[in-house]
Amino acid sequence: MKRLIVRLLFPLLLLFFNISVAQAKDVFPIKIGVIAFGTLQWELTVIQQQGLDKAENIKLNLITLANPQAGKIALHAGTVDIGVADWFWVSNQRSNNNSTLSFAPYSATAGALMVPKASTITSIKQLAEKRIGIAGGEIDKNWLLLQTLASMRDKLNLDQSVDKVYGAPPILNQQLLQGRLDALLTYWHYAAQLEASGYRRLLDGGEMLHLLGVEQTLPTLGYIFDQDWANQHRQELLSFLKISHQAKNLICTSDAVWKTVLPLTRSKNAKAQSILRQRYCEGRIQQWGNKEKQAAIKLYTLITDRHPELFPGKSKTLAAGTFWDYSLSKLTNTESQSLISK
Repeated sequence: MKRLIVRLLFPLLLLFFNISVAQAKDVFPIKIGVIAFGTLQWELTVIQQQGLDKAENIKLNLITLANPQAGKIALHAGTVDIGVADWFWVSNQRSNNNSTLSFAPYSATAGALMVPKASTITSIKQLAEKRIGIAGGEIDKNWLLLQTLASMRDKLNLDQSVDKVYGAPPILNQQLLQGRLDALLTYWHYAAQLEASGYRRLLDGGEMLHLLGVEQTLPTLGYIFDQDWANQHRQELLSFLKISHQAKNLICTSDAVWKTVLPLTRSKNAKAQSILRQRYCEGRIQQWGNKEKQAAIKLYTLITDRHPELFPGKSKTLAAGTFWDYSLSKLTNTESQSLISK
C-alpha cells in the first residue's frame, strides 16, 4: 500500500519540484552597489520589506561599498550592475574613457550653502574673503554651480576670492560647528543636520539652477549602469526603476514605512529626522523628458564653458547616450495603477 501511494505521489512531487525550479530561474538578480546608511539603502530596504522586488520577479543583491568612489570602480569592473553617481561624471566617462555607462534619474535633492544663524552673510557677493568649506572637492557640482552663478551675476571669481577648505562632509560639519568656517557648501543630508541645529540655508542647488535661468527640475544623482546591459535586460531594469519610485512614495506618504527607515538615518534628533524626510521627498523626480534633457545640456555647456580646465578633450560637450532612453511617465502611471489596485 505504501509503495502504491509513493508511486502515485512521486509524479506530482516531481511536477511541483520542476515548477518551483522553473519559477526560481525566472527571478532576475540585480547587483546594486550601496553605501551603508545612504538614502539608496532607505529605498532598497523598503523595497525588500514590502516585497516590491518579488512582485516584479527580480532579486536585489546588495553590495556594500565604502564610499562613492568605490561604487564607480565597481561599475567599471562589473562587480555591480547598478550604482549611483551624477550625469556629469557619466558624460565625462563616455567622452574620455570609451565608457558605455548610462544614467536614469534617482533624486533631485541638492546640496546647500549653510551659514551660522547669526552670520552677516546674506548674498554670494559677501562670500568674498571668507573661509568656505566645500564638500566633494573642486569638481563638486554645487561648487561649480556656485562659481558659475557668482561669475554671471556678480562678476566675482569665487575660486580666487575665497579661502577654500576641501574635505569630507562630517569633518566640515564639525569645523562649521566649531566656528572655523564662515560658510559650508555641503551635501543635502549634512545640510539637513545643520539646519536642525539652527544653521541657516543661504542657497541650495535647485535655487542656483533657477537663478541661472534653468526652470526645469534636474536630477543631481541617478542610477548608473552599462548601456548594453540595460538594453539587454530592459524590462527588468524598468521594473527596478518602477519599484524605486514606489519605495520613494511609500517613504514620503506612509508614516509606518518611515518608522522602518528611521534607524537608517543615524539620527535620534526628531527635528533632524523631519527635515531629512522633507528634503528627501522634495527630491522626487516628477518629470524627465526632452525639456529636462535639453535643460541639462544647457547647464552642462554653461559650466564647461567657464571651467574648461576641469573638462578636457571631448568632455566639454555632453556625450551622446549619457541619458538612458526610457519613459518616466509610463513608469509612474504604471506605479499609480498598481497602488490603486492594492
